[in-house]
This record gives sequence, C-alpha cells and structure tokens, in this order.
Amino acid sequence: MTKLNWGMIGGGEGSQIGPAHRLGAQADGHFAFVAGALDHRPEAGRAYAQRLGIAPDRAYGDWQEMLEGERNRPDRCDLVTVATPNSTHFQITRAFLEAGFNVLCEKPMTMTVEEGEEIVRIAERTGRICAVNYCYSAYPMIRQARAMVRAGDIGKVRLVVTNFSHGHHADATDADNPRVRWRYDPAMAGVSGQFADCGIHALHMASFICDDEVEKLSADFASTIPSRQLEDDAMVNFRMGRGTVGRLWTSSVAIGRQHGFDIQVFGETGGLRWHSEQPNQLIYTPVGGRTQIIEKGEAGLYDEARRLSRVAIAHPEGFPLAVANIYCDLADAIRGEHRDGLPRAPAGVRSMAAVHAAVASARAGGTWVDARPPMFR
Repeated sequence: MTKLNWGMIGGGEGSQIGPAHRLGAQADGHFAFVAGALDHRPEAGRAYAQRLGIAPDRAYGDWQEMLEGERNRPDRCDLVTVATPNSTHFQITRAFLEAGFNVLCEKPMTMTVEEGEEIVRIAERTGRICAVNYCYSAYPMIRQARAMVRAGDIGKVRLVVTNFSHGHHADATDADNPRVRWRYDPAMAGVSGQFADCGIHALHMASFICDDEVEKLSADFASTIPSRQLEDDAMVNFRMGRGTVGRLWTSSVAIGRQHGFDIQVFGETGGLRWHSEQPNQLIYTPVGGRTQIIEKGEAGLYDEARRLSRVAIAHPEGFPLAVANIYCDLADAIRGEHRDGLPRAPAGVRSMAAVHAAVASARAGGTWVDARPPMFR
C-alpha cells in the first residue's frame, strides 16, 4: 500500500491538538507527514517542522506559502489538516479545497453559517473531501452504539442526554492564560464560547449515534466569570427530525469533572450509555433485562466497531487512536471507498447553525428556534 502524502497547518510546538493529529495520521501507515506550516511565527514553524522530519523545502512559514509550494508539485499533499485558531478555518479550508486538495478541518469548521454553506458547495463542486474532526464519533464503541441504533437493538429512540462539562477554566485568576482567554474572546472564538468549543461535540455525537439531525433547540447561556464576553456554561434542549427529545449540558467551570463527556440514548426497548473516560465500554440495558457491559475487542461486535479496533480486549486505545480512526476513514475515502461514519462538511455547517441558533435562543430568553442551516431546511 502506497502511503498518501499529508500536510498540516497549525498544531505547532506546545499545541494541544497537534500531537494527536500527528500520532493519528501516521498510526496505521496510511499517511506520510511531508509538509507543514506549523506556527504563526514563520521561523519557529519552519524549524519545528524540520525537527519533525519534514524536508526544508516543505517546511513552510505560513499557509499561503504552503499552498503555493504544494499546488503544482507532482508529489503534493493528498490531504491537508487545518488545526489553526477558529477564525482562520474558513479562509484556509476554502483556499485548499479550491486548489484541489482534500481537507480535514478542526471544529468549528467556520465562524458563520454562510461560510459553512459555502464550504459545502465548494466541496461538492470540486469533488474534494472536506471532513471535520469530530473525532469522538470514531471511538469503536461509539460506532458500535450507532450500529445498534441502526439495527433496532434499542427500538425507536425516544430520548438522548449528553454532557461535555469540565472544570479546567473555573479559576478566575487564570483568565489571562492564552490557552484559556481566546476561547471566550469573540474575535477569536466567534459568537459562542463553551457551546462552540465543547458542546457541539456532544450535539454532533447525539446526531451521529441516533442517525438523525437536530431541527430546533432552546438554550440558556451563562458567563459565570463576569470578565468573560462569551458563555462558560450552557444548557440546550433540542428536538430531532424523527421526534427524539434531546438534553445537553456543557460547562468549563464544573470543578471536579475532568473530561466530562458522556452520552445516554434511551429507546423503546433498551438504553445505551458511554463515557469518554472509559471509552472501551458501552453499557447496554434491554427493557426488563440486566445491564450488560459491551467491551471493545470482544466477539460479536458490529463490523464498524470491529474494523476500528486495533488491540486485544481490555487494552485501551484512547484519544489519539480515535483521531487515527478519522484518518483511516479519510484514507479509504481518498482511495475511493465509501465510509459513511466520516464527518464531512454538512456536519460542520449543521453544527455552526446550531451554535448560532443557540446564541439567538439564549439572547431571547430560551425561545425555541430553528437549528437547521438554510440549505437543509
């Protein structure tokens, strides 16, 4: 199998997400890391790229230089990952798609719904893949949960409850920490703080497992640290297309919660529960029956869960290999094999529409609003 060429924008030294992408992209031998513009400081980016093994002529100072350098190469990148601040995602993703590159963009894909719709249309017009890194949907036991819902193992889904709440931004004296501050700055983060940062992972997960889309929502936002312009806590109620009721809580001031991402799906004949801090296990309770623990790697899993498990039962794979599963699906898609679990641009624009809908609802005292992007109404 010939490796695909991969390049990265952002995710430089000290980045929180950069190492997960580099580990994930190269974990299964699908991609060779050949190009990068890794830092907003050109010389630092070039130096770091070369320390990671990138040739000097493909260690770029910024994304524009990388675009021009890669555009006409016979061995140009087959995939470019965009892992820069939120406000730059649209411009970079659009430029690389229009130049014929496949793109994996960190979430949120764009800052506005209109930008998101434009990305969807560009991907359709160019025939290029634009994926969004909703990597939690690539854990094997999340794929198992989705397959169980699709197979009718829990009957028609009635209710989904999800949380993504942690306490790592609860210290008001840490407000000027650059890794914290930008998340509550509208110039960098957009119209929403915590909901756009973590809540949309939970919302996407609800849609992914239930195989359904959010149609309307009602939101309550709070900035519990007064200096913050954007919310650090949010409660969102939502309704899905086939009638499923949804509840979502997301917070960055929940002291004592570490990662805090979990989801429960309740159907007519059973329920499912998954927690990101115990990702190898899916809890299943049939109506009138005993609660069961379904383990990653055990016999009898659905194909999608089995395909994306690498090591034997009881051996954890963790977050970087969930990211790796996104890259596995991308490699298959680039080579022409369909993978319907890969989150693409439509998922990105639906998330951004939900963010703007939640902001509008919160400002209007929690009124119910349409959460769909105009192109999907």
